[in-house]
Amino acid sequence: MALVNSSAAIINGLYEAGNMISLKALGYAALALRAISDANAAALPAGATHICKISPAQIPDLIQITIDQITTYLYDGCFTSVQLTQAYIARINEVNSTFHAVLELNPDALDIAASLDAERARGKIRGPLHGVPILIKDNIATLDKMNNTAGSYALLGAVPPRDSTMAAKLRTAGAIILGKASLSEWANYRSSNSSSGWSGRHGQVSNAYYPNMDPSGSSSGSGVASSLGLSLATLGTETSGSILSPSQRNNLVGIKPTVGLTSRYLVIPISEHQDTIGPMARTVKDAAYILTAIAGKDGYDNYTSEIPFDPTPEYWKHLQRSSFQGAKIGIPRIAITRSATNGPVLAAFDQAVETIKKLGATIYDNANFPAYNEFRQSGNSSIVLGLDFKTNVKQYFDQLVVNPNNLHSLEDLINYTMEDPREAYPDRNVNTWITANNQPCADNSCAFAWNAYQANVYLGGKGGILGALESAGGEGGLDALIMPTDFAAGIAAIAGYPVVTVPMGFYPPDTPVSRNARGLVTNAPGQPFGLAFLGRRFDEYKLINLAFAFEQKTKVREKGPLPYLVPTSQIVDYL
Repeated sequence: MALVNSSAAIINGLYEAGNMISLKALGYAALALRAISDANAAALPAGATHICKISPAQIPDLIQITIDQITTYLYDGCFTSVQLTQAYIARINEVNSTFHAVLELNPDALDIAASLDAERARGKIRGPLHGVPILIKDNIATLDKMNNTAGSYALLGAVPPRDSTMAAKLRTAGAIILGKASLSEWANYRSSNSSSGWSGRHGQVSNAYYPNMDPSGSSSGSGVASSLGLSLATLGTETSGSILSPSQRNNLVGIKPTVGLTSRYLVIPISEHQDTIGPMARTVKDAAYILTAIAGKDGYDNYTSEIPFDPTPEYWKHLQRSSFQGAKIGIPRIAITRSATNGPVLAAFDQAVETIKKLGATIYDNANFPAYNEFRQSGNSSIVLGLDFKTNVKQYFDQLVVNPNNLHSLEDLINYTMEDPREAYPDRNVNTWITANNQPCADNSCAFAWNAYQANVYLGGKGGILGALESAGGEGGLDALIMPTDFAAGIAAIAGYPVVTVPMGFYPPDTPVSRNARGLVTNAPGQPFGLAFLGRRFDEYKLINLAFAFEQKTKVREKGPLPYLVPTSQIVDYL
């Protein structure tokens, strides 16, 4: 009996050329496709699956389910990837009008799920991500029916020459690219007066843990979607804080990889020297699974040639709860400062330090960044970002097969954005771009740009993270640094060092609510925050193991409050 595979006809009937399929319409399609899912399940050849060992009621809530559980239940035939995808689509439809976390759904998602179910039925399983839906940030290009716009109308309808390497790697691993997550427009590199999570195309993303709360950014939709279980996990991008900050503010694990561990090919750029792509997930192991799938050398991105190992590690294997035994952990106290509102964060950090000690680590307090004061006063980062963006965004435009607004330079982009009323100019200005465009070089190949970057390499490396790691611990130095995630991003960003953030705590119930100039809540009861592990370049395996040990001991995410609005749709609704 042949597998039923007619979802394309249903989806394509809803899809109009040049416009994304509406979430509501695709939700109706998902309901119509229940029958297809049932037929597919009935059509599987005998012996292709094992016996499901649980009842439908025992399938975990999608806000908690892990890759290991999904893999087991798919293998045992408890549900199919089509049914799993239908459930995620339904969850998105439930809450997206509130959170605006998902910008586009992949109109081919259910067809892709059906094809992966068919592969599984034939005995072909690509790996742990086979048939698992993942959302990716709307600056990671896909050559399909979805757009890749960085949230801007300037790139609506643009067509890349092929999939980005990140999308291609996910597809090879068997993941279903479920859709594009919303973001701060141009990855927060446009305005001096905008807000995290806003873009012209989708409006304002809001945090899952308090109404109208700042989601942080720029991977805002990625953070909110993963936290709410709108997909198993998400991909974000980071130039400085754009994975780490929305991960901690949405109670997630976020891995900001070493610059060069994950390819940036056909990812809308800010800076070739600082951009990196990484996973945002609810558990360390799930994030490690995804990092394993996307890491590695790529001929389209010469920065990946610096990877010192081949093949890249399987980061999810051999995770040890005992990773702190004998570990030497430093605290750069010079960079951890008290504010009017972060008392709960610092108190939780002190408790985390005591937990890590009890797990067998030796703590080296005041393992400080040697040139931290110079780092705080440096203006080199804005020089590097400005000249890189001016250079790299032009390179991205020039690769497009279809460039609907004929953009070929940063100046073109500035003019377009100022003239299109949908881009909300001048309420959201373009001052960041104007500053970048006025840098005293045509591109980032000039000595001025090189000198600024070399200063950053020192301030983030020998004068920063590497200097702190080598400041104590005897031969070999320290294994890692820890600090509240609030303080970790900037110094790691400028020299391309890796950081892993894990949930550490929540603001208490009596926290006063505060708001920013745009009316977004900036502090509130139940707001999550994280603990960051920083290490040497390409030392992700060690950092992931340390983060795993802390996560398994503390179970912060599981013990904390749920989001204030939780989707109710579950896999069982589609069985």
